[in-house]
Amino acid sequence: MSKLRREGIWNTVISYGGILIGYVNTVLLFPNFLDEEQVGLTRLLISIATMFAQFSALGFVNMSGRYFPYFRDKEKQHHGFLFLLLAVPILGFTVITLLFLLGKPLVLDYYQESPLIADYFYYLIPLSFFTLVFMLFTAYLRSLYKTIVSSFAQDFLQRILITLLITAYAFGGMPFHTFVLLYIGINSALALVLILYTLWLKQLFIWPSFKGLRNFPIKEMLYYGLFTFMGNISVTLIKNIDQIMISSYSLSDNAIYTTAFFMTSAIITPGLAIFKIAFPQVADYWKDKDMAGMEGLYKQTTVINLIIGLLLFVGIWANLDSLYSFMPESYRDGRYVVLFLAMARLVDLATGLNGIILATSDKYRWDLLFNISLAILTIGTNYYFIPLYGINGAAFASMLSYMTINFLRLFMVQWLYKIQPFAWSTVSILVIAAVALGASSLLPFVWNRYVDMAVRSLMIVLIYGGLMIGLKIFPEMNAWFQKLILKYTGIRVNF
Repeated sequence: MSKLRREGIWNTVISYGGILIGYVNTVLLFPNFLDEEQVGLTRLLISIATMFAQFSALGFVNMSGRYFPYFRDKEKQHHGFLFLLLAVPILGFTVITLLFLLGKPLVLDYYQESPLIADYFYYLIPLSFFTLVFMLFTAYLRSLYKTIVSSFAQDFLQRILITLLITAYAFGGMPFHTFVLLYIGINSALALVLILYTLWLKQLFIWPSFKGLRNFPIKEMLYYGLFTFMGNISVTLIKNIDQIMISSYSLSDNAIYTTAFFMTSAIITPGLAIFKIAFPQVADYWKDKDMAGMEGLYKQTTVINLIIGLLLFVGIWANLDSLYSFMPESYRDGRYVVLFLAMARLVDLATGLNGIILATSDKYRWDLLFNISLAILTIGTNYYFIPLYGINGAAFASMLSYMTINFLRLFMVQWLYKIQPFAWSTVSILVIAAVALGASSLLPFVWNRYVDMAVRSLMIVLIYGGLMIGLKIFPEMNAWFQKLILKYTGIRVNF
């Protein structure tokens, strides 16, 4: 657990550093120096590249977490595992690229209301390739319990480079076309960072080892990869179809929607940081048949995620008007997008590791069934709600999809393995969050938006944190604060 905690803390620190930079980019820079259609284009490029890469991966990203423990042997170069992890998806990328090129007329016809995408159609291919490579090396490093650099590259380095890029653009140093090319270059370069890091770790074993592979269940791995491929495609559709469908109506609407989407991203950050290291940990628990250890991990991650996630939700919602005051007036149309997506993310945190537990178990086929059903539901609900309610309809459809998938997984894990992530402390955390949010709503506007955000946020932290510590909701947090106070003040306190 100490490795999980150490990696999780560093990932969280990096992620929140990136979130702060991301807020500067999303709230201050993108909306004020690019028009809405241009912002929408940059977000759409990333969404399409992500789907492109997931189709190409053929399920091998998740396969790494499940099967690498059986290959792990540095002396024998992990029996050629990295070669297998890269070779099959790159073959898949070749096939998907050919289909993508053949389907160009269909893609451009679908986006006829957003013609700007036509100018950058071919640039999606290199962007998608490097997105795929980044996914594969992230999975490989995660299996080695090396998650910090991939988090740093994706959550911090990428965003600070984009900050510099937007700043240069704002000062009139380049045309928009050049901006997009450099934007694609920054996102592509992240894969090279991971390759160099893997080389530095002396773990870049790219030569095949067919002799070693004979001793492992290759047929079972490929079969599992097929199932996880269909599952990953379903999950990718759930995560991206709203942006892709909104963009077919208007790139400007996509700009407003994705800005609201990012404003809620801080809520899920603690969960993502923990889940990166928890995936191989759960795989090891399955290998050792340690259900007690898995249940302990399940409950602990849920409590930690809820404590941080609810605090961030309360802070974002209480300060939402002030955040929107930094952007053009049209972006306020995303207010209820923030609410619906925040609810979806909180449910994602509350249900903890259920998806990882199912995906790494021998019942992974059930998870596939859930994902396919939810992908169909997501497409159907977006198709129905977007024409009626625009971006609010898309956000509601996403909330419905995420809630459904997580509750289905939750009940399945409980039914199959008799473990679940909740404790009485979960109810206490929800009540404390409601108290903090209610108190902040009673505070009148304080002078100007900067002072108001500072005072309101401080009040929320004091109420929320004070009740958490005073009621000993999570004893490990109390112990951590005691050690911190003792270290820096020499005063021993008891909470």
